[in-house]
Amino acid sequence: MTAEPGDGRLEEFLADPENATLDLPTAAARCTKALGLPSSVVYLSDIQQRRLVPLTDVASPLLVDGSLAGWTYRTQSLRVAVSEAGGMTAWLPLVDGAERLGVIAVDSPALTPDVLRRARALAKLLAMMITSKRAYQDSFVRRLRTRPMRLPAEMLRAFLPPRTIGTSHVVSTAVLEPAYELGGDAFDHSLTETTLHLAVLDAMGHNLASGLTTAVSLAACRNARRTGADLPDLVESVDDALSLWLPDQFCTGVLAQLDLASGTLRWVNCGHPTPLLIRDRQPLVDAMRREADLPMGMPSLLTERRRETHEIALKPGDRVLMYTDGVTEARAVDGAEFGLEQFADYIIGATAAGELPSETLRRLIHSILDSPTSRLRDDATILMFEWSPPSR
Repeated sequence: MTAEPGDGRLEEFLADPENATLDLPTAAARCTKALGLPSSVVYLSDIQQRRLVPLTDVASPLLVDGSLAGWTYRTQSLRVAVSEAGGMTAWLPLVDGAERLGVIAVDSPALTPDVLRRARALAKLLAMMITSKRAYQDSFVRRLRTRPMRLPAEMLRAFLPPRTIGTSHVVSTAVLEPAYELGGDAFDHSLTETTLHLAVLDAMGHNLASGLTTAVSLAACRNARRTGADLPDLVESVDDALSLWLPDQFCTGVLAQLDLASGTLRWVNCGHPTPLLIRDRQPLVDAMRREADLPMGMPSLLTERRRETHEIALKPGDRVLMYTDGVTEARAVDGAEFGLEQFADYIIGATAAGELPSETLRRLIHSILDSPTSRLRDDATILMFEWSPPSR
């Protein structure tokens, strides 16, 4: 078997330590050349997933809704079109694990199977580069924001995990608005070999103290989780941290753990809205309804009542939604609430249409934000996970 043209140049590119320190536009151009491709343009999603922003000034931003590039982003599928220069353009998704980053446009006189193979390799390489560089290169941040961000939002976003994580058998995805004016909402999710860990938090108020409360709660939860603490101990660690450092603040939330093998879901509800189980395209509104415990923080230490850990067995294909009250309390101009029923109907309709979970939440939060008859009264956070174990 002989090496394809360009394979040696790619090996040289990857072996050269200088390339690891390049800014991403330069690295992308060199990687494109190393793979023997004529040209490429990288587009990344802005933080509200409305626009796809090019990393260089050679192209203009594109809308996620209403463009070929956006279709690729929304469906994570290849799209091919005739380019303006007369050749062909392949639009490929940029995905790191389960996280949608953006798209890449690869131009070529002809899109042969070999060209497409190299284009897919380029997309995978660039996705890894983007994930490794975006945490410390402010050039990403400047391009992907459309307006200044308030300080509490800046602090909280530094703590947030990727919007979407998952494997072939479980996926967890979240959205959070208003993107530039967050006060006290946050989400967290992480995977181990056996467990999906989840949390949705909502601190009292809508200011810097609220953001600090949520940040401390997230850090305390992660600190305990990474030492192998069980679910009740995670909540206790948040109680202790807030009582010690922020005794005048409290935080509601749902902390949960999903056993990936059995589908057993365990959760603790600390003064928070009840999670919603959707099974067979039907909302089981009362399936996870339990009496909520006190919010996390000093109030919980002033009572002898112990927190309860609840448990439910999921079935393959089940979706669970965890959310803050800013979602269901979004108001129309006439004062009517968005409501849990309308919220559930949207998810069910999108599921029936075969949408990706991450796309469902993107469209849902935009439907609330963009409706001329609705407005957010508070932070709105939605986290949805789906369990699809392998067939026995």
